Amino acid sequence: MMKKNSFLSLLICLVAFIQLSIAQEAENAVPVFKDGEAQIIEAFSDPDEWIRHDLWVETEFDTDGDGKPDRMHVAVTRPKQTETENLKLPVVYISSPYFAGVASDDGGLWDVRHELGELPEKERQHPQVTRTGKRPIISNSHIRTWVPRGYIVVHSSSPGTGLSQGAPTIGGDNESLAPKAVIDWLCKRIPGYTTIDGDETIEAYWSTGKVGMTGTSYNGTIPLAAATTGVEGLKAIIPIAPNTSYYHYYRSNGLVRSPGGYLGEDIDVLYDFIHSGDEAKRAYNNATVRDKEMKEGMDRRSGDYNDFWAGRDYLNDMKPMKAALLMSHGFNDWNVMPEHSYRIYKAAKEMGLPCQIYYHQKGHGGPPPMRMMNRWFTRYLHGIENGVENDPKAWIVRENDKESNPSAYEDYPNPEAEVVSLFPTAGAPGRGKLSMEQAETNSSETLVDNYSFSGSSLAMAEITDHRLIYCTPVLSDDVHISGVPKITIRLACSKPAANLSVWLVSLPWNEKPDAKINDNIITRGWADPQNYRSIRKGTPLKPNKFYELSFELMPDDQIIPKGQQIGLMIFSSDREYTIWPEPGTELTIDLDQTTIDLPIVGGKQQFTRAISN
Repeated sequence: MMKKNSFLSLLICLVAFIQLSIAQEAENAVPVFKDGEAQIIEAFSDPDEWIRHDLWVETEFDTDGDGKPDRMHVAVTRPKQTETENLKLPVVYISSPYFAGVASDDGGLWDVRHELGELPEKERQHPQVTRTGKRPIISNSHIRTWVPRGYIVVHSSSPGTGLSQGAPTIGGDNESLAPKAVIDWLCKRIPGYTTIDGDETIEAYWSTGKVGMTGTSYNGTIPLAAATTGVEGLKAIIPIAPNTSYYHYYRSNGLVRSPGGYLGEDIDVLYDFIHSGDEAKRAYNNATVRDKEMKEGMDRRSGDYNDFWAGRDYLNDMKPMKAALLMSHGFNDWNVMPEHSYRIYKAAKEMGLPCQIYYHQKGHGGPPPMRMMNRWFTRYLHGIENGVENDPKAWIVRENDKESNPSAYEDYPNPEAEVVSLFPTAGAPGRGKLSMEQAETNSSETLVDNYSFSGSSLAMAEITDHRLIYCTPVLSDDVHISGVPKITIRLACSKPAANLSVWLVSLPWNEKPDAKINDNIITRGWADPQNYRSIRKGTPLKPNKFYELSFELMPDDQIIPKGQQIGLMIFSSDREYTIWPEPGTELTIDLDQTTIDLPIVGGKQQFTRAISN
């Protein structure tokens, strides 16, 4: 009996010791790293123990006209150990205009049924946002991902949205300075306030002063906006499908062109869509931003680039940027098109910044695999030398692969890609040829504009007067396109203005019930022939006079499988993207002076092999 009691006593003591050790380990929890990645820590993972609070950070601007600096609403979520153990952690910060709800699309879009160079007779409607959500929580986005891995997660509403003061400007300076102010607070350079208009301050004593930002779409634009200020403490950003230039979002080479899925949207529409801030301030904001600055600057009549658009192009503001950059985008994102990420990645690389780019084959959104994001933030926020800066620059999800399994490449575009110039040969109203040999036939072909036909229906048509299409021979080997195709086209127009749309497609068109349009679109682009000299100044065309213009299509990295044909399709109004002028405008293409340059891995040698039967 004595021995049994002794054993039980020993067992009880051992269990108590283990429980005490676990409790002490939990209380003294610190981030743990394995294989260069921050690991999930049980002590950080209980939502009931997270500390949540909200506050306001004062900015250096006043955009709502009340004579006081605008304050941004901020929400913090952090492990309890930042309080009980004085643990300091880095911050993952997400800012957005969407956290408090958005307006309805009904009635808010521009009517696109009118002639080019004109505006619709009926003014568009201005829907109002009804704020949603309860304070203090702005959003739970990213919290369950990053807090358990040893980060503090911070959210803020952008100017003029939610409980943040100010006015949305859709890419104006205040949308860069607002996240900068929050980062300044996280780095203890300025105070935060416990209320929207009070003087009681609150400090970020739990922050290491190392901040990373991420987000998708508009939420991915804001990290870039913050980074262009050069703010100290912003160490790394992971923008996902970011809008890096509002001109490139709403215009294309001088042409008024809607983002995919939102025909008739323009910058003032997006302003109305997100304006969920203080209702008492909306009248002033509307008068000064939407009805003055935007109305005077956006120039929907011509589509030309100007100072208004230049001020909303983050490529122009990159000089102060210091943050390490991991970009993510889909090659079939026809909303925020892949050029947005590529132009910033290219510039960051030229500046010598640490940078990587991740591309997948799907549409809008799509973050890099968790491992890539984790390694990026582990390296630049926790300071763990995991060698991520020596990893391949480009990670591309190949056709039919999972997004979690990208292929590594030395860079993007693929360094083995070489430009192959292809030339069209007459074939209208059917299909002409596309080859490496330029025919000297003095030939031209004419198409008739009609917005009633979608681009996909034109590509599938065997015979039609509403497009011109030129196809390679059936490929006997795969062709890997990697980079930015460019078209040079010589054309004449029957009127002073016309839309110009160019698609590069893979044929035959997949007409299976579950097929998607992206199965056949390689890339595409749009331009205003009036801007043949410059996107800053369009000139009315003299009817039937030929003009030459060159422009880039969207970046791509795609393997066109053998058995397909590559087709160059030229048409006028693109039903899903452009203004709808009265049908009947004629475009005549000088085939002898028209060329499509394709960046092909393996260059002419590989392409020659692919078209040899």
